[in-house]
Parts: sequence; C-alpha cells; structure tokens
Amino acid sequence: MTDTGNPAGWSRRRFLQTGAATTAGLGALSFSGKAPSGFMRNAWAQEFRNNPGDSSTVTLGFNVPQTGPYADEGKDELRAYQLAVKHLNGEGDGGMLNTMQPCNLKGNGILGKKVEYVTGDTQTKSDAARASAKRMIERDGVVMVTGGSSSGVAVSVQALCQEMGVIFMTGLTHANDTTGKDRRRYGFRHFFNAHMSAASLGPVLKEEMGTDRKSYMLVADYNWGWSVEESMKKVTEDMGWETVNSVRTPLGAGDFSQYLTPVRDSGADVLFLIHYGKDMVDSLTQAVQFGLKDATANGKQFEIVVPLYSRVMAQGAGKAVSGIYGSTNWHWSLQDDASKAFVKSFGEEYGFPPSQAAHTCYVQTLLYANAVESAGTFYPPEVIKFLEGFEFTGMGNGDTLYRAADHQAFKPVLVVKGNDDPQSQFDLLEVVKEVPTEEIMYPADLYPGDLGPYEV
Repeated sequence: MTDTGNPAGWSRRRFLQTGAATTAGLGALSFSGKAPSGFMRNAWAQEFRNNPGDSSTVTLGFNVPQTGPYADEGKDELRAYQLAVKHLNGEGDGGMLNTMQPCNLKGNGILGKKVEYVTGDTQTKSDAARASAKRMIERDGVVMVTGGSSSGVAVSVQALCQEMGVIFMTGLTHANDTTGKDRRRYGFRHFFNAHMSAASLGPVLKEEMGTDRKSYMLVADYNWGWSVEESMKKVTEDMGWETVNSVRTPLGAGDFSQYLTPVRDSGADVLFLIHYGKDMVDSLTQAVQFGLKDATANGKQFEIVVPLYSRVMAQGAGKAVSGIYGSTNWHWSLQDDASKAFVKSFGEEYGFPPSQAAHTCYVQTLLYANAVESAGTFYPPEVIKFLEGFEFTGMGNGDTLYRAADHQAFKPVLVVKGNDDPQSQFDLLEVVKEVPTEEIMYPADLYPGDLGPYEV
C-alpha cells in the first residue's frame, strides 16, 4: 500500500475555483521548505497571553483522556506528544521532521526555545476537559493546547481557547461540528470527519453489500455519534438502503445487551456500531457473542459496520473485527516514507506500532511548531494566518491542505477491513482502499459556522 500522492486534478487552483478553499493570511506556499519572503523573525512586538518572551523554554499543554472509556486512545496520544517533544528538541532520530515539507524546524526547539509540556486528564468529559485546559493556560502558561479523543471535548476546549486567545490543535475529533457550526479561528483539525467517513465508505459498502439493505444503528449519544449517524444515513439511503431504527446509547455503557437484543427481530440485515474506544470494543465483542456476525436476515448474510476504526480498538476487540468494514484517518502499515519514519521512531520508543490517535497528535504538534518557526513569532494571529490555507506533504497522508475557510484538513481517507488472517497482534486491519481527496471534498459552507476574530 502506498500513498496516492497528489490525486488527479488536485491543486490549489482547483480548490480556489470550486470555492472549496479561500485564501487568507499567508497560506499560499510551495513545498520548497522556505519561509515566505517578507517574514522577519520576532518581528511582532504585540503582547499576548503567555508570551514566552525572553524565556529559554516554551510550554505546550497535552490534554488527553487518561481515564474513562477513551483512555486507551489517550495513552497513545500522550506517547506521541512526548515523542514529538523529543524530536522538536533534537533528541532521537527526528521522525517526520525529516520528511515534512515545507518545514523550517531545526531540532532546536521552537524559535530556539526548548519545548516543555504539561498534561491533563479530560476524563472524556467536556467540563473536565475545559477545566483542565483552563488550568494549563492560567497556571502553567501554555502557548498551545492539544489533545482529546471526543468531539464533545474538542468543541468545548476549542471554544475556551478562542475565548482565552490560545491556539488549539485538536486531537481526535470526528464530528462534523468541530469545523462546521462550532468552528473557531483558534482551532485547527488534522483528523478527518464523519462526512469523509461516509463519503469513503458508501461506495465500498454498495459494491460489497449491494443496494437492497436494511440497517440498524446503535449511536453514541453525543455530538460525534449524532454526526456519524446523520452522515451514514444520508449516504446509505441515497444508494437505496433503508434505516430500520437508530438507537442512542450512553457513553461508557459497558453492557450493550439491552440494545443488541432487539436487532435480530428488527428486520435489519446490517448493524452500524457508531461507538468508539472501549465502547466499540464492548459493543462489537457482544454483537459477535450474540451471533449477529454469523446470522442471516432477509436472505442475506448479516453484516456489521464500524464507521470509525482504530488500531487500538481493533486490538481490543481481537478476532471479532475479522471481515468488518470501517474507515480510519491513517494506518501504521502505509509504506510512504513519512509513515515509515514515524512507525520506526514510535516503535523504537515504545515497542509497538502507533495508532491513528498517536499519528494525529504527533502531526498536530509539529504543524504548530513549524507554523511558529515559519512565522517567526508565537503571536497567535500570525501563527493562525500561516496555517490558514497551508499546504504540506510528508506527514503520512499524502498532500494535505488546511482549508482557510473552516480550518479542516483535507487529505486521502482509508477504508479498512478487519483482517481475516492477521500475522501479529497488531496486524488486525487491512487497508482496502485509499480514497483520494477529491472524492471526500465538500464545500466549506455545507456545514456553516463562524470562525470568529483573529484578535481576542
């Protein structure tokens, strides 16, 4: 499996002509690795919150779920953040600092300041995450907050960071809302969203399962689950499927038997498990134990679909994932130079391959650092303007654009399937299709929102 590179017809000119991107600030860059002409290091004297000034260090805030149903993802996120700090400070092999283009980082910190960090526990709860981020900003003086494995957390923390004038580089957040109605000037998302998952999965499900299907959805009862539910319903119903029922389930339910029992008698022949983290592990494992995977309905083989997959979740569910389709933002088996560099660095540090959570969080840290280094200042409005419309490559997903209009990253999406014959405990997902950016692209006003001001 290799990177698709630049999908046919994909160029900045095309984005601008279709209205998919808008120019803002200083985003029109080539992959030369050089800062745009006219930038002067430390040229901005404006005072701003947590300005590191003449300090020899700068502090980043890593806010991840260390407890709760998404804690396993949070542990991998924190590992990636710690690895990113090592690479930024010139320790280790440099990882994707060696492959990212354009890149002005030198391995001597950020603008010559050694990178330090503090951590917090979001508990996968919006209030706890917001309180943790606020402490980091007010007590620890962080210049950037990043992390989370929940869209509810991301939306809440992103709003706080906008209010407090500190940039938020989101971790795992898959709801359309994050860069839709809840988008913020001070927030940027590298992770893909529910719309992209549905757009990439739909054609594969149609080819593999046909157009005459009846689906039943179990949906995590918060903004991420609702977003995936809406996007998957639209795509599947547009291709002829009928949605028999859609049932909301609480976060951290543990026992899903009361929600799975009615599925057999519902008339459905496809079950969508719109769960993540431990919830997905629990619901999928129990669905298989209920015999749904081996059942038939309406004269067809009963199917289970997990719209958002991860290596950590697949490992937790084990053999239960075999043959089950889903989508993912990145996978450790990709063979492009950047992915191989990151897998090597992470594997040597921790002894196992990274998850998509780890990849996203590592990339977000480097993107922020490079934006500061390239802009020549920590002053948030100038860093934001650099990132808006920023095009880059060599980060494990082919060519990528941070769209100025909504701060959503656009890059290829992976459709995966549970491996029928895994060769190791980590070889549980098989990449079956790498969907080009042009097939998952949508207009920025499809999910309208207001970024807000540069100055807060």
